[in-house]
Amino acid sequence: MSRSIWAILAILALAFAAVTGLAVQKGVLGARAPAAAIGGPFHLVNQSGAAVDESVLKHKWSAVFFGFTFCPEACPTTLLALGQAEKLLGRKADDFQTVFISIDPERDTPKVMANYLSNTAFARRTIGLTGTAQAVAEAAHAYKVFYQKVGDGRNYQVNHSTITYLMSPSGDFVCVIPYGETPQLMADQIERAMKQGSHAQSC
Repeated sequence: MSRSIWAILAILALAFAAVTGLAVQKGVLGARAPAAAIGGPFHLVNQSGAAVDESVLKHKWSAVFFGFTFCPEACPTTLLALGQAEKLLGRKADDFQTVFISIDPERDTPKVMANYLSNTAFARRTIGLTGTAQAVAEAAHAYKVFYQKVGDGRNYQVNHSTITYLMSPSGDFVCVIPYGETPQLMADQIERAMKQGSHAQSC
């Protein structure tokens, strides 16, 4: 596939992600995107191979991001930023975790996820989740996440939404952290939500 076509696909994916983020923030998914509109039950496995469901979000503030380990830019950029934001939170980071859900179950086995997330620049408190194609599709649907495989063979890419969802310790949606946000602004959003408590509705 030519570079120009790849560039067009990348632009379309980013445009979709931007529209999705605005939809969540502005209320296209509801008057304010009610908590029930984002998130829901899922059944996946973590990077250790253990079965995990939505209860993994309980008792901590969670930054939920969908991506894949072969992602060339958006995923490592986001995970690096979340790693820096985690440091900026200081002691409050004990109540915060990053949840990285793969939308490429064909290649992202638990072992691959564990190796990828061992990057010391990423957030220390990161849970990597993967699963069957159907299980991943159900999780993505619950979070209104778009993704589409592009190309053939083992070197395919996956276009996907690039926003991050901040979820409360109750497992409810709080707000969107836009792609490209600086670590400081990420930390500021998370801290504002923490001040509101576990039933925060914005950040």
